[in-house]
Amino acid sequence: MTTVSIREVGPRDGLQNEDPVATEAKIRLLDALSRTGVGRIEAVSFVHPKAIPQMADADEVWAAAWRNPDVRYSALIPNSRGAQRALAAGFREIEVVVSASDTHNRRNLNRSTDESLDDIAQLIPLVHEAGATLEVIVATSFGCPFEGDIDPDRVAGIVARVRADGADRIAFGDTTGMATPRRVRDLLTAVRPDLLHFHNTRGTGLANILTALDLGVTEFDASVGGLGGCPYAPGASGNVATEEVVHMLHDMGIDTGIDLDALLEAAVLAERLVGRPLPSGVLRAGPRTRLV
Repeated sequence: MTTVSIREVGPRDGLQNEDPVATEAKIRLLDALSRTGVGRIEAVSFVHPKAIPQMADADEVWAAAWRNPDVRYSALIPNSRGAQRALAAGFREIEVVVSASDTHNRRNLNRSTDESLDDIAQLIPLVHEAGATLEVIVATSFGCPFEGDIDPDRVAGIVARVRADGADRIAFGDTTGMATPRRVRDLLTAVRPDLLHFHNTRGTGLANILTALDLGVTEFDASVGGLGGCPYAPGASGNVATEEVVHMLHDMGIDTGIDLDALLEAAVLAERLVGRPLPSGVLRAGPRTRLV
């Protein structure tokens, strides 16, 4: 049986685009997701509270959260200070973002793409010396809301640079949902990532995942309920909903290790905590096995 690994990003990427949620509520959601069978969770982000106030309580959330020994937890960091905080908190899987689009990188990180790549080159030995791994997420890989199309060769150049510098993993981010199956095929023909992160802004998220599966990618990010977006990119609505991905893959006979019923309970909780309807179709209608 084919197996797909899903990293749940709702606690970080999902909640960072919402009005601030209470620390206790974040812990409840993280704990609920830890009980779904998902193998990886992006738990928090160690960023400056002025930049992303929704993540200001990252240390408190992580200190109080239940840590399932069967789950690999990761944290996103913006720079060496964030890396030091994440390492001190005990994380051994760390992520950093660089945008393929120079304009988006300046909006997101206040520096050019090349400057971010230079910073990442300095981060890698810091992380490795602590016995941790660093994943580089290349945002706007499939297009930029400010610059438009992104040449796959530019993404390939960034990948070549960070691999040469010693990055452990590479992920491609579809930051504002500009990817389509054609764009996925074009990019993955030029260069291959370890993991893909799709948004469903224009309704192509599941189709993009199927295209990537056909090309041999078996690791994806998804967010409970379809939570998420990017505070520095207009129109960057939610990520692909985890329960929609799991529902589709299980019906195809593909194993994810995730209990869909438990995941739907977590999605109901997420919707209640953020206080608004979430966009997941499976959350609304239930799985196909549930009759009206």
